[in-house]
Amino acid sequence: MTAPLTLAAVEALARAAHEGQTDKAGRPYAEHLAAVAEGVRARGGDAEQIAAAWLHDAVEDDALSRAWLAGAALTPRTKAIVDAVTKRPGEEPASYARRVLDTPGALLVKEADLAHNADPERLAVLDEATRKRLTEKYAGMRALLGLDA
Repeated sequence: MTAPLTLAAVEALARAAHEGQTDKAGRPYAEHLAAVAEGVRARGGDAEQIAAAWLHDAVEDDALSRAWLAGAALTPRTKAIVDAVTKRPGEEPASYARRVLDTPGALLVKEADLAHNADPERLAVLDEATRKRLTEKYAGMRALLGLDA
């Protein structure tokens, strides 16, 4: 196997894959990726988890394909974490949460993702209906993952 991509290379790849994309507030999507990666680092995550944080939405958002992920120069653990946090179309939240919980290292990445998604400053710029819907969605996932215990 070739050596895994460095964190700098993963970051550059993720930024390029999401180029031109914005979040619900209209901010460059790379800001969310950077915040999740920093959240993972701040929570004690290792390099494999930080790499997964940079790529956590890439397959789900069709920025990169499942085939790309399978063949990427990433560690098996990083690939497993990215796969675990990638929602499938029509998937029930409980099924998604179970996969995250069953994949070593994935919970920390999802926790950092939820923390940034639920940031009050980030939500404040959204309309009230969207803010309420997302707040409830994120709280529900935190509960399913046991993050509020």
